[in-house]
Amino acid sequence: MTRQEKKAAEFQALHAGPAFVIPNPWDAGSARVFAALGFEALATTSSGFAFTLGRRDGGVTLDEVVTHAAALDAATELPLSVDLEHGYGSEPESAALAITRVAEAGAVGGSIEDYDPTELIYELDLAVERVAAAAEAAHALTFPFTLTARAENHIRGNPDLADTIARLQAFEKAGADVLYAPGLRSADEIRAVCEALSKPVNVLARPELSLAEITAAGATRISVGGGLTWVAVRAMADAAEAIRDSGDFSALSARVPLDEWFMNSTRR
Repeated sequence: MTRQEKKAAEFQALHAGPAFVIPNPWDAGSARVFAALGFEALATTSSGFAFTLGRRDGGVTLDEVVTHAAALDAATELPLSVDLEHGYGSEPESAALAITRVAEAGAVGGSIEDYDPTELIYELDLAVERVAAAAEAAHALTFPFTLTARAENHIRGNPDLADTIARLQAFEKAGADVLYAPGLRSADEIRAVCEALSKPVNVLARPELSLAEITAAGATRISVGGGLTWVAVRAMADAAEAIRDSGDFSALSARVPLDEWFMNSTRR
């Protein structure tokens, strides 16, 4: 079994077991920290990665994402799933190509969403065709690549739960392995989505919901998106503002156990 095949099998098995949290690193260093802290898989964050390039979410290219995926895959022995946004093109072929490219870079999972950067939700027929093309590409690989299909309604100004569920059901039939509707606001919404589907559901963590509440509602996988990126950036900005405004360097006393984290950041 190759290294990638091993990662793929481990990632697939995680979705068949108890619910798990998958953190979203924004660079190789954060990936290694999450691995050292004992998480079992990683997923990229498009917004966090764009930040590292000084851009807003949606401002990166497929080539840049492929390079990023390769760096994160090399950083740890954890399975890696890649946020592929809309697949870097509206055509079904673009979604399929994005899957193939990140698989070649070492990823064992990836997500495709039904939202176009021009701020439009794709019509359902086209959205389903795109998921079907991505699923065909994913399932043609020589290892079990885990495809996640995303319905973006709730973070794109259309919090229509019935439409979101209908889309996820269509994506499930089109071959997606995991379903995901970022922006679900309550345990009741999460439960309604999970009960309407037969495949694993990823839920985006919310500050007002505990892990226990999310998993009790039926989620299999819980991600944080760019959330931990912004936690880190907020801490940096707060320290920098204190230095700028009052000459307070006290935040610089922070220490992190990098030797420990980086020594133990691969699975044994």
